[in-house]
Amino acid sequence: MSKTRVIGLDIGTTAVRAVELEFSGRGRVRSAPVLLKYGQVSLPPGAVQDAEVAEPQTVATALRQLWKQAGFTTRDVVIGVGNARVAVRELDLPMLPLPQLRASLPFQVQELLPMPVDDAFLDFLPTGEVEGPSGRMVHGLLVAASRATVQSNVMAVESAGLRPQMVDLNAFALLRAVGIAEQDKVIAVVDIGARVTTVVVSARGVPRLVRTVATGGQDVTDALAGHMSIATPEAESLKREIGIGYHVAADLQAGAAAVADVTRGLVDSVRNTFVYFQGNNPGAAIDVVFLTGGGSHLPGIGQYLATACRLPVSVGDPLAGLRVVGEIAGHLPPPSGLAVPVGLAYGVAA
Repeated sequence: MSKTRVIGLDIGTTAVRAVELEFSGRGRVRSAPVLLKYGQVSLPPGAVQDAEVAEPQTVATALRQLWKQAGFTTRDVVIGVGNARVAVRELDLPMLPLPQLRASLPFQVQELLPMPVDDAFLDFLPTGEVEGPSGRMVHGLLVAASRATVQSNVMAVESAGLRPQMVDLNAFALLRAVGIAEQDKVIAVVDIGARVTTVVVSARGVPRLVRTVATGGQDVTDALAGHMSIATPEAESLKREIGIGYHVAADLQAGAAAVADVTRGLVDSVRNTFVYFQGNNPGAAIDVVFLTGGGSHLPGIGQYLATACRLPVSVGDPLAGLRVVGEIAGHLPPPSGLAVPVGLAYGVAA
């Protein structure tokens, strides 16, 4: 039986984290992937800003430390991108072979992009066929990533002596990580990071919508620190004590209002994304929402989102489809923080 080992590497705002998965078998004859190794190393403030590497050498140093601590067996990695400088748009193109479609993108998409074509890496994910004025068309998602965003992440990885084998979209990784068992449903994944929240909707296994919201859990912490005149580490701890939607003591009410204000804006953006999707996809109502990311640990955020969107909300578990063996089982962080690296590793084996 053939075996393949893949490392998914997530470069986040506050930390770099990676998982090594082993895949056995081919095609439909496959065993559950095995989680062999996991590691995480914190990053100093400012090394990654708005989900983009700002200090490549600082990140490279953290990556070298990560590889030393975790003992990964290869330097080949899959990395992800996902921030406001990565645009995902629905698009209909003429019915052509996929290589020709991708080659034609620079000539067809300029009006759809918030950046010059020459400044973007372009890709196209076919999702179906539609009838157009001139016959059959390919419907799909256009992905345009700022070259600067991709290159800064790749530079940091290569400076650490690692070899990026593929650059994937974090949103697609999230769907692979927590949506594998939900192929017959319309699902949404809301990944609340430190500075960026990724919202992705999939209809029966096919990605349909991706949106990036420039707000995350660190913004809640910052607002609380400002209102309470306390340091960031103290605000991070207090944030989880206050939560959202809970009664608090009188001396914490100003802080609770700050937490609620930022969280309300984030949830409103997520709800508006769902309204947009359902308005443009009649009959494709969202069945369930999965929460992932460090920001999902804020007490009450799941119930608040469920109430605002009138949808069932669950915590996404990227470990559900994996086998975890050996000592690593007792040293893993909360699963919600593993969704991106696990999904990136799945991408190569898909």
